[in-house]
Amino acid sequence: MIEILSSGAVNSVQDLGRFGYLDAGVGRSGAMDAPALEVANLMVGNPGGFAGLEIALFPFRLKFLAPTVFAITGADCPASLSGKSLPPWWTIQATEGDVLELGLPRSDARACLAFAGGIDVADLLGSKSTDLKSGWGGHEGRGLKRGDRLSLGETTAHRPLPSGGFGIDPLELRAAPAAPGVAIPVRVLPSAESAAFSQEARSEFFAAAWRVSAEANRQGYRLEGPELHPSIKLELFSHGIMPGTVQVPPSGQPIIQLAEANTCGGYPKIANVIEADLWRLGQTPSGSAIRFIAVDRPQAIAALRSQRSAIVRAGAFAALVRKDKVEPGLYTGLQMARPARGGNAMQINHKGE
Repeated sequence: MIEILSSGAVNSVQDLGRFGYLDAGVGRSGAMDAPALEVANLMVGNPGGFAGLEIALFPFRLKFLAPTVFAITGADCPASLSGKSLPPWWTIQATEGDVLELGLPRSDARACLAFAGGIDVADLLGSKSTDLKSGWGGHEGRGLKRGDRLSLGETTAHRPLPSGGFGIDPLELRAAPAAPGVAIPVRVLPSAESAAFSQEARSEFFAAAWRVSAEANRQGYRLEGPELHPSIKLELFSHGIMPGTVQVPPSGQPIIQLAEANTCGGYPKIANVIEADLWRLGQTPSGSAIRFIAVDRPQAIAALRSQRSAIVRAGAFAALVRKDKVEPGLYTGLQMARPARGGNAMQINHKGE
């Protein structure tokens, strides 16, 4: 069990999402950076879809009320366990009474925490994710607050971790964070009403560095930049939308639907962010700039396959360190290296396709 010592209202219990209910008006929810949560779970020996915590408001503190193994991934934020500094993308054993503290990220926006056995809250329509917009799922349908106690699920005992724990190099899983002032690249496919926008509007869509406004949350991001308008008048009935849909309302300022996206809407859609890049948006803070890059369907599929391959290999390495049984052949092309900073623990780098 863990106890929340300090938190923000948008920090919540999340898993990989709630699928199969869009036609009933139930959104997907789930972690904004799903690959980071999945890898964190694999690092502690869970299946990738177990529930963990998504932290988007800092500082955040929790206390371990029983020994457990946990992992932190996602944003590069200062982290310490009872005063001992932890590297990013790290897993380690916590003892009863240990306090974990997360500070304001140095880069990116959201940290993910996974615990051996996962967060034990009730399933709702096949998921433990919190839908903050609707106020259900997760822990009492809300964000975490001081004094909350969360149970952890049962887990098969693993052999002791290396002294000091081990980590996975995030640069082997994803691109390095964009340098300050550089727009974050986000790949998109054309959407249903793309052709209704003029060539000039479509060119502006791809040429502009769009700034994520203060109106940004798990439901969606409103962007600031040139005004885009369809070249013909459109009167659309509300129709299905999903995470990644880029709509253009009458203001001409695009809105990207995200984890808690509405399930339907009537604004024209100019593009859809590919699944493999949704995590980039989840890690983009308000005030940052993004730039859209056009890709085709084969490129989108290849990006998703590449991401999946990296996650599988990260899980194989974590299992190797824990001395769990893994599928033969998953170690091909992989290598281990010492961590970049301090300690005798191992950090994992994985190579190859």
